[in-house]
Amino acid sequence: MILTKTCSLTTSATAFLTPQSLLHLLQLSIDLHAQKLTQQCHSQILSNGFSQNPFLTTRLISAYATCGELTLSRLVFYSVHTKNVYLWNSFINGHVKNHQFDQAVTLFREMGRCRDDSLMPDDYTLATISKVSGELEDLVLGKLIHGKSMRIGFMSDIVVANSVMSMYSRCGELGDAMKVFDEMPHRNVGSFNVIISGCAAALGNFDSSLFGDLWNFFRRMQCEGYQADAFTVASLLPLCCDNAGRELHCYLVKNGLDLKMGSDVHMGSSLIDMYSRSSKLVLSRRVFDLMKSKNIYVWTAMINGCVQNGAPEDALILLREMQSKDRIRPNEVSLVSVLPACGLLSGLIGGKQVHAFSIKMELNGYISLCNALIDMYAKCGSLDYARRVFHNGSYFKDAITWSSIISAYGLHGKGEEAVTTYYEMLKQGIKPDMITVVGVLSACCKAGLVDEGISIYISLTTKYEMKPSVEICACVVDLLGRSGQLNQALEFIKGMPINPGPSVWGSLLTASVIHGNSMTRDLAYRCLLELEPENPSNYIALSNTYASNRRWDDVTEVRTMMKQRGLKKVPGISWITIGRKTHSFTVADKTHPSSSSIYEMINDLVSIMTDGGCTDIDIPT
Repeated sequence: MILTKTCSLTTSATAFLTPQSLLHLLQLSIDLHAQKLTQQCHSQILSNGFSQNPFLTTRLISAYATCGELTLSRLVFYSVHTKNVYLWNSFINGHVKNHQFDQAVTLFREMGRCRDDSLMPDDYTLATISKVSGELEDLVLGKLIHGKSMRIGFMSDIVVANSVMSMYSRCGELGDAMKVFDEMPHRNVGSFNVIISGCAAALGNFDSSLFGDLWNFFRRMQCEGYQADAFTVASLLPLCCDNAGRELHCYLVKNGLDLKMGSDVHMGSSLIDMYSRSSKLVLSRRVFDLMKSKNIYVWTAMINGCVQNGAPEDALILLREMQSKDRIRPNEVSLVSVLPACGLLSGLIGGKQVHAFSIKMELNGYISLCNALIDMYAKCGSLDYARRVFHNGSYFKDAITWSSIISAYGLHGKGEEAVTTYYEMLKQGIKPDMITVVGVLSACCKAGLVDEGISIYISLTTKYEMKPSVEICACVVDLLGRSGQLNQALEFIKGMPINPGPSVWGSLLTASVIHGNSMTRDLAYRCLLELEPENPSNYIALSNTYASNRRWDDVTEVRTMMKQRGLKKVPGISWITIGRKTHSFTVADKTHPSSSSIYEMINDLVSIMTDGGCTDIDIPT
């Protein structure tokens, strides 16, 4: 209503608006991104003879830039005869807001060529160009701005110093950023945030030693009397595991920054992600439910958390609720996050629906989404659809794309196709990575292509000079072991360039059981139990082996050992989707409402398969 009245006032032929009124209207157009109101104000400025008013033209340039109309901003800028530093700042910052950083630098240099002492850059100019240097990762320009700031005497200004620190952080020079921080005569919360966010970005994956230094810096911030804000916490959360993350969450609640008192979606997403990575899905959902407003990033974080923690059904439900409750359309990240849920549930229909939606929304050209579709179709048993997505020429195929289709061939026992695709990838000039090699070697294992697999492994270490990972070595052991070459597999383990892990000994164990070699089997068991004394799967496998050989005393001993250690095997679970409803089952499950009928049918089937014999399946009591 206010905007309507304002617009009608500005278009009135008889109305005379004072410069102060026009300043107010221009600020309103900036806040509302109202291009039409900006143009009406521009018309009033021209008709009332205010075209050379420095205050109005400065704000008019900002208003047009906020609406993305840099051409009109430029028209206003060059129409002003006498330009002051504020006008230049407004014009430069307009380009920065529209991510035209190179043009912003060009304007700054043009400003410097003006022979006018009143056009010396001020603190705002230097802070803006320092930010641009960071965005462009132009360390040379950044150092030039740093030196100019020191000469003019602006490094004592907190905003300029923070911008210089941010520039160094973005350019990967954290040491220089910390040096500027230590030399600052005055700091604010933003100063600490620059260092924290810069270190957090540099850390990437969690590193306990480096994170310890960052955590100590966070404590230093509090000891010096600066209260962390939502940005501080959101920068730290992606690096936190359970304990540190919960401590930060408590800090939020204690200092009134918790989600009940606001709607910071970035912080909420970070909390959801942190709890999900810590396998605390219940706490992730509690944070999610407490948030007053949710955007697509919050929904995607919760969907991804469900997939990560083995709750694929909940992930699909959330995807539907996101559209029905909040009217939010999924983007490519949302679809990539939910596709593994279809793979876990073997939900081909759901996967096809996601694929169809991506085509409808014209998202099927994104590489990450196509890669996820290949993986989903392969896990849902449809190699043909996976192949169709791969051969779709509407997107560029990266190393992950090739790895996905190679793994898909291997999953479906198509070893020769996997090897052919691998060599085709090499012809395209794409260098194999660890995931690609594991995929093709696994395919060779399942298809019994020993010579091809060994040849690929040798080329990995010689031609491509890659250091084999534990997973790759496990594939080679599996390849040799499954073909009956147990002695060669054992020799390979002894000559490995890295220490053999559980996957290596597990591969040898499987091969030993298949070929009945008790010596290598017992060796593999001993090594597995030494490496993973708390893994119940190792004890179960050992117990089953003893049981198959009727060594009942040994079975009892293993089971007693498990009981003493408090180990319990997590039961497997399977899903089946009927009529858009997914049913889940565990071993000896009686929770399903139709369990009696299901077991009765199983008994009938067993009876038929044994030609009417007495074999039966007892329903657990």
